[in-house]
Amino acid sequence: MLTSFDFTKNYILENERVIMEPMDGNNSTHLFPFSINEPKIWEFSLLQVAGEENFNKYIASSLLSREQKTAYPFVVFDKQLNAYAGSTRFYDIQLTNKSLQLGYTWYGSKFQGTGLNKHCKFLLLQFAFETMGMERVEFRADKNNKRSIAAMKRIGCTIEGILRSNVPNASGSRRDSIILSILKNEWESHVKANLLSML
Repeated sequence: MLTSFDFTKNYILENERVIMEPMDGNNSTHLFPFSINEPKIWEFSLLQVAGEENFNKYIASSLLSREQKTAYPFVVFDKQLNAYAGSTRFYDIQLTNKSLQLGYTWYGSKFQGTGLNKHCKFLLLQFAFETMGMERVEFRADKNNKRSIAAMKRIGCTIEGILRSNVPNASGSRRDSIILSILKNEWESHVKANLLSML
């Protein structure tokens, strides 16, 4: 188990289906086609990512968050399809409180519903609980994002409640955010085994 989390270190998470590499100025360029060709991906996003200017801002902000030690973004590569699939990240990392959030997750349309997300979530949760020593992993989503909420419930998340008018979304209106979580004892008692059985 890590005694501290080093934001400058490149932690690579990998299994037979997926490789998740820390986002950098090189691998992030593989995500650009999604920004141009798949605007529907960003329907529930807090950030405007569609289009070159928005994409460049998104990448710059993602890399800055790691430099500022507030987040740790990954680029997702699907080994089965031999293609870059999307991105996800740890954020709101509170080492003292042994808590973090897992989110900013998106995949191109051809990767959705293929089981890729379960592999990613397993590796991320395993790393958070077993390597980083987290006690709590939190997830948030637009309360209207039924697909995302269903996916989080399938992997074992517990719904905690709704934050009303929590944050502005990309359209300029405000969203209600649903809060879900997995605790370390839940990971150890049943979530890990259940998620493994789905891979």
